[in-house]
Amino acid sequence: MSSELILLVDDEPSIIQLSRMYFERDGFRVQEVGDGESALEAVTKYRPALIVLDVMLPKLDGFEVCRSLRIKGDQTPIIMLTARDEDIDKILGLELGADDYLTKPFNPRELIARVKAILRRSDGKKQADGKPLHRGDLTIDPASREVSVASQTLDLRTQEFDLLLTLAEQPGRVFTREQLLQLAWGFDFYGQTRTVDVHIAHLRKKLEGSTVKIETVTGVGYKLVT
Repeated sequence: MSSELILLVDDEPSIIQLSRMYFERDGFRVQEVGDGESALEAVTKYRPALIVLDVMLPKLDGFEVCRSLRIKGDQTPIIMLTARDEDIDKILGLELGADDYLTKPFNPRELIARVKAILRRSDGKKQADGKPLHRGDLTIDPASREVSVASQTLDLRTQEFDLLLTLAEQPGRVFTREQLLQLAWGFDFYGQTRTVDVHIAHLRKKLEGSTVKIETVTGVGYKLVT
């Protein structure tokens, strides 16, 4: 059983109540607040293991809360909740720094699965080991979790690194989105899979100068080619 503290930031009582029930059933402790300003205060006061952060909040929206925390150097994992599908690119953009997102309405079981997966990574329990992989002009070092194209180091976030490593370990293999959720995210629950597409899109932008490409296999998933 886990005893980590989860900070729930949402102004919808029904979502707070349902999420709290599922978190507590899994052994998590829960602190809840209903607006952005209170969220920033709660992070300082309670030092949560993870923040579940709604986008649409009174006083200060979720984007500003996330941006404010990252500017201050606070790297507490954040899962953002959004009612609008078009917010997703902004949420997962490098400039914002959220770790993942869920679109409302969501299955609370999926929220728990994503939280557990992120906390496993944060605890270092999913640390990769082994020698650096060389794919084309790309070098991936699992031990230092660094990626470089030629001699230039790429700035990859935790999930982007895990996703690239998963694809690079078996170049040419086609992975479905569900397989990538399981292998790169560590999810044991398959729900919203668009998070894979969004992360792939961000990863492709960062690999634009490389001979290595991530190809879409229509109707199936993705593969890495050199």
